[in-house]
Amino acid sequence: MNHRFQRHPVALAVIGSCLLLGAAQTRAGGFQLNETSASGLGAASAGGAAAAEDAASMWSNAASLSRLSSRQAVGAIHLIKPSIKFRDEGSTPAAQQALGGNGGDAGGLNVVPSLYVAMPINSRWAVGLGVTVPWGLVTDYDEGWIGRYQGDKSDIQTLNLNPAVSWKPAAGIAVGFGLNAQRIEATFTNDVNYSGALLSAAAANGIVPGSATFNAIAGATPGLSSQAVIKGSDNAYGWNAGVLWDLSPQQRMGLSYRSAMRYHISGQARFTNPTVAVAGPLGPTVGALSAGVNAVALSDTAVRSDVKLPAIANLSWFGTVSSAWDLMADLQWTGWSSIQALTFTRDDGSVLQSTPENFKDTYKLAVGFNHRPGGAWTWRGGLAYDQSPVRDAYRTARLPDADRVWLTAGAQYRPTADWRFDVGAAYLWVRSASIDANGGSAAGRLRGHYDNNTMILSMQATKSF
Repeated sequence: MNHRFQRHPVALAVIGSCLLLGAAQTRAGGFQLNETSASGLGAASAGGAAAAEDAASMWSNAASLSRLSSRQAVGAIHLIKPSIKFRDEGSTPAAQQALGGNGGDAGGLNVVPSLYVAMPINSRWAVGLGVTVPWGLVTDYDEGWIGRYQGDKSDIQTLNLNPAVSWKPAAGIAVGFGLNAQRIEATFTNDVNYSGALLSAAAANGIVPGSATFNAIAGATPGLSSQAVIKGSDNAYGWNAGVLWDLSPQQRMGLSYRSAMRYHISGQARFTNPTVAVAGPLGPTVGALSAGVNAVALSDTAVRSDVKLPAIANLSWFGTVSSAWDLMADLQWTGWSSIQALTFTRDDGSVLQSTPENFKDTYKLAVGFNHRPGGAWTWRGGLAYDQSPVRDAYRTARLPDADRVWLTAGAQYRPTADWRFDVGAAYLWVRSASIDANGGSAAGRLRGHYDNNTMILSMQATKSF
């Protein structure tokens, strides 16, 4: 019998489900970053589109540039440390593989910078430039963990350049507009069940499952894995607009909108395959199957995927209730329902896999305060409820996200009229996230729940000149 490997749907199904079960679902998961300034973080970003406190406010509302009386530069560093821990509740291993461990803490320390420069031109016009990281994700499990065939490391990085202009057509009202040039780079790794791929290839080439030859191949090749690495990148362009109006000398409202960003991501899928050597009469058959898997299903290939990152809208209120107190509120909408499925195609145009996402639109409601007791110090605090776009039935190992509550605090020190130093901190309680991701014999079943939380520390310096 000729056991030369063929491009057969059964064989490719094993590879596709191992490679993309997690990766396809988390290229556009709930990885929005709201950490754009330390001054905003201290109050849970409440009132962001109306606060107009410094040049960093241009991210939330370009119209806020109109309230700056002098040129200003703002630099901030945000340290983000999520904790992501899986608890097994009945997971089952992939075929021919050991179950593995719980993966340790998949969260790691992430450093996110932001920079803003603003310049009033006259009493009606102002311009600014923001450099931010609006989307990002890093999860990295211990080697050999239970879900290694569904996801190992996920790393998404973005950089956004946002020139903006603000105009005051009349007293008490301002409008703003900006353009955005954004780049995304993503890396996903996971193990691929090489032992399962060999058996799938055997079945595709006429070796009947359960036969003596099939069982002999299974007995001679357990525990074999490949390492898959997908890397892709692209540039996208969008716009943002906002309006800021004074309700009274003590109160103002802000409304802002950021457009969706359409990416046509291109990159490479690369594989590190094991060396398979089986002695005896079975050797040539296994060698031919292994060569076929390496040459077709697990060969390096170009990949493409179209992704539409969601639009964002904010409605904010800011009120000075006394000489010592400000109160703020904010409602943010993120249009995650723009992502209902993700499809990866090969360089020849054939579909590698199409995965349903079913993300839902989300809301974040925040309230906060500033307190000025006198002197050079201002104290801040805030509380927010933040929804996740991930539905329970579609949660993955790469992004085991759930709804969360923010508790924040911050302070500002103004040693001179031209310098301000801000610090903000946040603790995020994340709802316990159940997962039941069944990858079949190729990737196993990941069943259990996640205990997650996140800590954030932001530091900012502001110079007026």
